[in-house]
Amino acid sequence: MLSIIVPVLNESESLVELHRQIVASCTAGEIPFEIIFVDDGSTDGSWNVIQNLAEEDERVFGIRFRRNFGKAAALTAGMRAIRGDLVMTMDADLQDDPAEIPKFLERLDEGYDVVNGWKERRLDPWHKVYPSKVFNGMVGYLTGLHLHDHNCGLKLFRAEVAGELRLYGEMHRFVPVLAFARGFRVTEVPVHHRPREFGHSKYGVRRFLRGFLDLLTVKFLIGFGQRPQHALGAMGLFFFAIGMLGLGYLSLLWVLMNVFGVFEPAPIGSRPLLAYSVASTLLGAQALSLGLLAELIVANTGRERDTYSVAERTGRSGAQRNEPVGSVG
Repeated sequence: MLSIIVPVLNESESLVELHRQIVASCTAGEIPFEIIFVDDGSTDGSWNVIQNLAEEDERVFGIRFRRNFGKAAALTAGMRAIRGDLVMTMDADLQDDPAEIPKFLERLDEGYDVVNGWKERRLDPWHKVYPSKVFNGMVGYLTGLHLHDHNCGLKLFRAEVAGELRLYGEMHRFVPVLAFARGFRVTEVPVHHRPREFGHSKYGVRRFLRGFLDLLTVKFLIGFGQRPQHALGAMGLFFFAIGMLGLGYLSLLWVLMNVFGVFEPAPIGSRPLLAYSVASTLLGAQALSLGLLAELIVANTGRERDTYSVAERTGRSGAQRNEPVGSVG
């Protein structure tokens, strides 16, 4: 069965039509499915629409957050509630076309674990399109996974992928990268991108700054998530060595001036190299200490705490997996 997760934030006008299109696409393709709408703190009546859809269609399940916790939290809550062995994520604004679902399933059947959408002809303003191209290029360069559109809302992956990934912050855009880092097979397919009919975009200029910072986090997690001392320790050793070389040079110079009289005596304390060497040594020692502390944290703790809080759900027996209502993040 296909579990379709749809994060919702003030999209009441599009939900009924989105539900209709998903049903039409899956029915035509004879695809068993369920739809999990996750209301991420909407204030426009989206939850009422979700409740009505759940009452009319038993294949619809709704989860409502107490406030806005972000798309990653919404996807995490949805993935905990799935009953299918395949998971698809889809935006609620109707820009993602449900008619693409059969094409994603065909691509997955070719032996892949994750299929990422690629908006080949993107109907967004230039100030979103071109920074996105730069960002996707940076992601490919730093992670080794070269996709045209890492942040496309349309993604299909197997349930075991969802079981191994933990999304928090803004990590939802890096699902293919995180899966690729764990050895899953990732590919992409071009998709039809439609203009927005209702509401407004939830993303602004700050999105790209956050995306770059998240990319650095992902790069660190992929390369050093389980061995932080390899990164912090290497940096610490470098600065510590530079500092010790500077102090060693000044010590030798002091001995040559004051013991052997090779040079005319001069105060060492007034030299800028002394301050730089001490600062470098201290910085290196701090980085080494932080690396050791990070290793202890990785070895003895885990990320078990939820980053969201559920207020209510539409009725569905056996839907949620070990997730109590009101879990606090």
